[in-house]
Amino acid sequence: MATVNALEQFEFHQTLESTAGIAIVFFSSKECMSCRHWDNVLEQFSKQRPDVSIYKIDAGLDQALTEEFDVFHLPSFFLYCNGKYHSALQSEANLKALELSIKQALESPAEEMP
Repeated sequence: MATVNALEQFEFHQTLESTAGIAIVFFSSKECMSCRHWDNVLEQFSKQRPDVSIYKIDAGLDQALTEEFDVFHLPSFFLYCNGKYHSALQSEANLKALELSIKQALESPAEEMP
């Protein structure tokens, strides 16, 4: 069964570099109501798309990563493909919109990491 995996700053780069296929990095906070809704959406998404790795970063605990990615609002999402940063990811909080956002982002050229 696929799931959303917590990820901390000390394992972040190594984990993502070794992740094959598509990976989503989700910056969130326990206090963020939108993040709580996204938790549910991402859990459902992970069951439908077990080929997509989903990693959750607690922005309050991992402030170095939060600053590295210039996260100014929560939730924030970033897309990786085959271990390499691809782009920021924008989507409405539903499964169909998330799938479409990933597809569109992957059709565009990869960007430089923040």
